[in-house]
Amino acid sequence: MAKIDETRPFKPVHIAVMTVSDSRTEANDTSGQALVDLIARDGHALKARTIVKDEQTAIVAQLKAWIADPEIDVVISTGGTGVTGRDVTPEAFESVFEKKIDGFGELFRWLSYQKIGTSTIQSRATGGVANATYLFALPGSPSAARDGWEEILKFQLDNRLRPCNLVELMPRLNEHLKKK
Repeated sequence: MAKIDETRPFKPVHIAVMTVSDSRTEANDTSGQALVDLIARDGHALKARTIVKDEQTAIVAQLKAWIADPEIDVVISTGGTGVTGRDVTPEAFESVFEKKIDGFGELFRWLSYQKIGTSTIQSRATGGVANATYLFALPGSPSAARDGWEEILKFQLDNRLRPCNLVELMPRLNEHLKKK
């Protein structure tokens, strides 16, 4: 069973939060705020936060800007992962992935199933990597944002998690770009 190794020093990661919505503002963005609060509580650094319309080109443009920023290690979005016509977050994320982390969406839906049953099939939560930046897209409800953080990301973004975690892989994410 995985556990936190308290003998290792904690290394905070730099995180950007994107809310995908046609109607939310910073004043009523409860899902984005939940992520911001949890990130701070757990000792990580919030490097950026924005609200982007449910438009694939806008989402991709913001993702590419953050992927190019060496100060951002992880992007977490909330919203736009459903199945309606305006839900294009997974398509936007997957268009920039170099590698998809299939297990993230699978685990999110498995955990979600325990709380909301078969309604979890409506979630297209996804994760991947681009230019050594982890990218995770969560559904837009505050409870989904909290579940994604509390049940998965909180642990995988903690370098003390044993037997393994995503943080310890960060130095190796761009190995494919190194000259031979």
